[in-house]
Amino acid sequence: MKPMAPAQLDAHVRDIIKWHFSAETGTPFWLDFAQKLDWNPLTEISTYQDLDRFGFFQDEWLRGGPVRRWVPKGYADQPVYTFETGGSTGIPKSRININDFRIDYEMFSDTLPDAHFPRGSDWLMVGPSGPRRLRLAVEHLAQHRGGISFCVDLDPRWVIKLIKARQMDQVEAYKRHVIDQALTLLKAHDSIQCMFITPKLLEALAEKISLEKAGIRGIFCGGTEMTPQFHRWVREEVLGDIFFAPTYGNTLMGLAVHKPFDLRDNYAIIYFPPMPRAVLEVVDPNDPAKLVDYGKTGRVRLTTLTKEFFMPRFLERDEAEREPPCDTYPWDGVRNVRPFAKLQGAVTEGVY
Repeated sequence: MKPMAPAQLDAHVRDIIKWHFSAETGTPFWLDFAQKLDWNPLTEISTYQDLDRFGFFQDEWLRGGPVRRWVPKGYADQPVYTFETGGSTGIPKSRININDFRIDYEMFSDTLPDAHFPRGSDWLMVGPSGPRRLRLAVEHLAQHRGGISFCVDLDPRWVIKLIKARQMDQVEAYKRHVIDQALTLLKAHDSIQCMFITPKLLEALAEKISLEKAGIRGIFCGGTEMTPQFHRWVREEVLGDIFFAPTYGNTLMGLAVHKPFDLRDNYAIIYFPPMPRAVLEVVDPNDPAKLVDYGKTGRVRLTTLTKEFFMPRFLERDEAEREPPCDTYPWDGVRNVRPFAKLQGAVTEGVY
């Protein structure tokens, strides 16, 4: 993959700013935001670095309605999805989608080897259902590759409530309920050769069945419990010849893909964002306008740049090490993403 020159990213930024801030196509939230500024984004934002002028995007802006304030005028006649993130307590954050989830997962599809994710094979989705984008996204991924997606029913908000109430026996019972659904689908449909699953559920499923003997050839795995220790265990104890595709994704970003596996990385979890649609940076927690040096730890900062959704300088609830570019993905990445230490007391991860 060719490196993305700064000029290319700057040009993309200008296109996105023009779309979201022009009277004809603009997003109501950003048009209103611009009215309160003493400067004009249309004429004064010309580079990626200029986005610093917006300050930090506040997640509270995404809570509650009207959700249509996030729908660009240029898409006013299009069918709109709304996907939620969080919501185990209080009002969840919402992001509108039209085609972004399809575009993101078609880009991800291009990274999957056909030998292990065969075209036309069916998928099993063992992850959160309900108002999250993941179920529809995996379903589209399967359809894009010519298959059908079979899904379990999983409510992570309920799991988090059980954990907070310290009802761990009920957490384990619910996990068994989810795994039983997955086992039933695997036994009923021998056309399933590909799977999405979270790390904790993969560990639980692998205790019950040999996934290789069950016909699984490729696993797409995402979740905050993806650690180097888990990565090594799953490669040495679970996979056999199954291809493993770890990812870092959420409703606000899309999907960051893993660096091609290399033993020299010592099982580190290394992700690269889908540039130029999203940019991941690692910043100083005490001065989040400043990047840390390569190899240093900081808070993950996300900027999303699509025609459906513009989100500059959002501070994620994660920390990581800043990763230098690699041959496959010649731009900055993040290493060993985990919950941000200063927020750990407030973060409950549940089934992820």
